Amino acid sequence: MDSLLRTTASRRRLLMTSASLALAGCTVFLSDPHTGARTELAHAGKLRAAINLGNPILASRGPDGTPQGVSVDLAREAARRLQVALELVPFDSAGAVVAAMQAHQVDLAFVAIDPVRGADMAYTPAYVIIEGAYLVRDGSALQRNDEVDRAGTRVAVGRGSAYDLFLARELKAATIVRAPTSPAVTDLFLAQGLDVAAGVRQQLEADARRVGGVRLLPGRFMVIEQAMAVCKGCSQAQDWLSQFIAEMKSSGFVADSLKRHGIEGAAVAPPAAAP
Repeated sequence: MDSLLRTTASRRRLLMTSASLALAGCTVFLSDPHTGARTELAHAGKLRAAINLGNPILASRGPDGTPQGVSVDLAREAARRLQVALELVPFDSAGAVVAAMQAHQVDLAFVAIDPVRGADMAYTPAYVIIEGAYLVRDGSALQRNDEVDRAGTRVAVGRGSAYDLFLARELKAATIVRAPTSPAVTDLFLAQGLDVAAGVRQQLEADARRVGGVRLLPGRFMVIEQAMAVCKGCSQAQDWLSQFIAEMKSSGFVADSLKRHGIEGAAVAPPAAAP
């Protein structure tokens, strides 16, 4: 009888211990700060990150053809911290990236902050700031950015790019002619005899070296703030990524990535203002 009582008590203690451990495990899981972001970002079983190869500041193809750049580095680090599989989904233009986000074909994007896009996406604070510039022929009468917006001036832009959206709001007299992608802007500008090519400064500088006979107007016509973006309503993912970006900037991760990939002319965005 005593043996039976001791066995019953031992089993009861074992069950209570197992229950306590299970409860503790649930508590740890529920308090995991990554849980909400992981659920919203990797609901398909992996984190699908859109990579815009049309913006050389953010990404390009490496010698082996795989995407590389600051946006790729950030996507990989975010996936590592969330402990989820990562799928890099390359696109040739920002417009295609936005369309993929709207169709829920990707979970995370690296795009410029713009109020039009903000209707469908939620942004983190900016991690990189780049400049929008104008390119003209050497013989052009245009000398300043504020001379571009005149009747009869035709401006080539990349369809759906940040500067396309910006110039569509700002230009009142000039006419916008859209190229299918940002890297195609200069070739369209030359092929159709347009007056101005608009784009990311670094892309236009590379184009100027490639084609010759053209020059950039001094200064910039806009500042482009590059951020991470998630679907509208993914508040936990947005909050987690916002904290992630703040750490990536303050720790030097973004600056080191830009340097490692040989990116010049892009600046790490300043800390976000307190809400």
